[in-house]
Amino acid sequence: MTVTGNATTARDADIATVAALLADPARADILVALADGRALPAGELARAAGVAASTASTHLANMNAAGLLDIEKHGKHRYYRLAGAHVVRLAEQLATVAPRKRVASLRGTRAGADVAFARSCYDHLAGSLGVALTDQLLAGGTLIASTDGYDVDWTRDETLRRIGVDGAVSAAGSRRVARPCLDWTARRHHVAGALGAAILAALLERDWLRRKPDSRALAVTERGSAHLESILGVALADLAAAPSQQ
Repeated sequence: MTVTGNATTARDADIATVAALLADPARADILVALADGRALPAGELARAAGVAASTASTHLANMNAAGLLDIEKHGKHRYYRLAGAHVVRLAEQLATVAPRKRVASLRGTRAGADVAFARSCYDHLAGSLGVALTDQLLAGGTLIASTDGYDVDWTRDETLRRIGVDGAVSAAGSRRVARPCLDWTARRHHVAGALGAAILAALLERDWLRRKPDSRALAVTERGSAHLESILGVALADLAAAPSQQ
């Protein structure tokens, strides 16, 4: 802060306040549990964070006061969701430099592999599958890397048509049509923005992907596997087995 006489003006962002919030493992777990854009009740978030309901309520109140969360009220029930995609980007960027958590069970190892292969990053597709689809769009010329993200050539959208995204996708408000989002497991970019959201929505609507319960991991259906392997030109088992760049 810069102080002149009795006047105080903001000079720099108060990064330490947000960093202090996320320094608590339970609050970080809550952030991850909400990273797929869902709105969840406090009880479910308490279980995800491994804390008592009263502790979770305190964490949620603090995160809401800091602008990280929004609250939806349905009758007597309150549901919490991230305040926007910018909060997910913060979590993903931190994850690229954070050490990996130790996994002590086979179940935990499998869950981690599922998340690394295909997951929702707020409202778009991430993981090895999201990166592979982005690579395909770049190779086909639909996506064009630019200095400030991605440009889209809608005359070369054969891959998008095969996925089920027909016609140009419009951005809403200040949102970009397509932007790169750094994938914290693959350490490469997948496509986000309005186009990324449209791709994930189309894959879910076609039942090529399904959301896994109590997780942001996505499962590829038998029908989806055949179509996606045809589009990508690679067996999904090989894609899933490829080591992530941890």
